[in-house]
Formats: sequence, C-alpha cells, structure tokens
Amino acid sequence: MPGTRAHLVCGISLGAGAWYVLRSTYRFDPSPASLAALAACVALGSVFPDVDTDSKARRFFYAALFVLDAALLLSGQVRWAAVLGLVAMLPAMGAHRGWTHRWWAALVVPLAVLGVAAWLFSWPPLSLGPYYAATVLGYASHLVVDRVL
Repeated sequence: MPGTRAHLVCGISLGAGAWYVLRSTYRFDPSPASLAALAACVALGSVFPDVDTDSKARRFFYAALFVLDAALLLSGQVRWAAVLGLVAMLPAMGAHRGWTHRWWAALVVPLAVLGVAAWLFSWPPLSLGPYYAATVLGYASHLVVDRVL
C-alpha cells in the first residue's frame, strides 16, 4: 500500500507537469500566490482520500488546515475558516476506503468545497476552475496510485 510520501510525490509531479504543459501551450502563468494555492490544492487533493484513518496523510492534511485556518482567523476571514471546518469534517462521514476512495468523490468533494467558497464570497465560479482542476488532479492521482481508478 503506497504511503503519504508516494501520494504527495505523484500528485505534485502530475501538477507540475500539467502546469508546464499549460504554461507552454496556453501561456498559463499565474501569480506566485496563485501558483502556491494551486500546488496546495494538488497536494491536499492527493492525500485527502486517506484522511479517514490514522495516517501521515491525516496528520499532514490537518496540520495544513490548522495553519491555514489560524492564518484566516488572524486575518479576519472567518467565512473561509468556516469553509475549512466543513472540509475537515467530511472524512469522518465514512469508513476507510469508503466514499473517499470512489471516483465520483474526486469530482464532487472539490466541487462542493469550491462551490461553497464561490457562494460565500460571491466569486464567479469559473474563476475557481484552475483550483478545482488542481484538486481533482491530486485526488485522482491518489486513486490511480491505489489502483482504485
């Protein structure tokens, strides 16, 4: 069974490859902050399916959410902190290799999280497309490495 490191390496490698192709082909050149956010989406997506069990993936995922949540609270962005709280509760709604390891979850979970964010902040949903794609790519890479997809 592949570990957290394998999932992170695979997800981030695929994300870097996708960024290179998009940059070369479509002149996709996000700001450094957007690129960091996209990398975080790929990384978190690549470990998310394993946060339903005691693992390095769970510790990585919740440590990242804790740091991000603390930063959001300190900057007064309480709504974003609430969105992260929602995300943090999702894995508790099932057993290991349950719903988090289904192909449809790779599409639905990021869509739900980003949809709530778009609604809360009145952001145009299409502006979140790259972040959705990055999260789905990371999530799908996890399922491929686990031979689920």
